[in-house]
Amino acid sequence: MAKSIDEDYGLNLISANRFYVGIESNISASFTECQGLGVKVKYETYHEGGVNDQQRIFLGQPEFSEVTLKRGMSDDLVFWQWASQLMKTDASKSIERRNVNILVFNQAGETMQCWTLIGAAPVGWKAPSLTADSSNIAIEELNLIYEGIKVVKKSGAASATPINRSATGYFGSN
Repeated sequence: MAKSIDEDYGLNLISANRFYVGIESNISASFTECQGLGVKVKYETYHEGGVNDQQRIFLGQPEFSEVTLKRGMSDDLVFWQWASQLMKTDASKSIERRNVNILVFNQAGETMQCWTLIGAAPVGWKAPSLTADSSNIAIEELNLIYEGIKVVKKSGAASATPINRSATGYFGSN
């Protein structure tokens, strides 16, 4: 019998349906979907005179994409309370930032990777579509932006660690 790729190379593949999202400050919920996680680096291409077989590429700052979390709506208003900070009119009150852990598991239930969104803040909340003849679960969405990302291979912590802003105004990524 032929071996599979994961057996040949010792890979422990991860399925997309086994994940957990932990948000610090005692926010916990079961999510049905997490999408948009990513980073892209802006760059400039420069063609140097007299060098026709190459180009110079100057890398810029990373740009982190917006993450959308979806969950079945319940009578728990924890997301709304966090997202409603967006509508504050008092400029002295800032939006509470939190670290968010996104953990993915293998089929045995072992944590395979943990992505920590550093200094995450809500930038959008969306109520579910309501239809009188539907039997589907009402799904609410929470959109997050973040200042950085930390990736570790395995992590035992499901809830994110508290954030601390340095004297320079940045969140630590260590």
